Amino acid sequence: MKPEIEIRRMTASDLDPVTAIAGDLPPAPHWTRSAYSIAINPESTPRRIALVAAGRQPGSILGFAVASLLPPQAELETIAVVAESQRLGVGERLFQALAAELKAANVDDVLLEVRASNQPALVFYQTLGFVKIGLRPGYYADPIEDAVLMRLPLIERFSSEPVDPT
Repeated sequence: MKPEIEIRRMTASDLDPVTAIAGDLPPAPHWTRSAYSIAINPESTPRRIALVAAGRQPGSILGFAVASLLPPQAELETIAVVAESQRLGVGERLFQALAAELKAANVDDVLLEVRASNQPALVFYQTLGFVKIGLRPGYYADPIEDAVLMRLPLIERFSSEPVDPT
């Protein structure tokens, strides 16, 4: 059963749950709370779009996504969904909302890098339409591992409306 969610901008009140979600998911980047705080600051450079998938209960965050903008490109820095809500469409809905925001910010292409061993993420990104464009040998540490570089052109894709920032 698909969870009822609202996709909205990440706020300061979301930082603790977002940090906890990332900490509970071994493949997710383990940013500090202050790094997420920078991601929601509209004055930070590079500018970022940070969204959350909020559940029905107050304070319930099921997932989040952060992208940095360098138009006409953006980098998907992280997207994560709590384990019990994975494979229920939360990540796809998060990315669709993010893609609409990126298009509104004049982004044509989204880039990302992912561990070569992270098969669930690779399948997810391919499902969204990302294609492999390269490899960075030995990019990741602990353990040392290659990064797969992927790209998704947004032109004529993901045409939903941007998220209301309020």
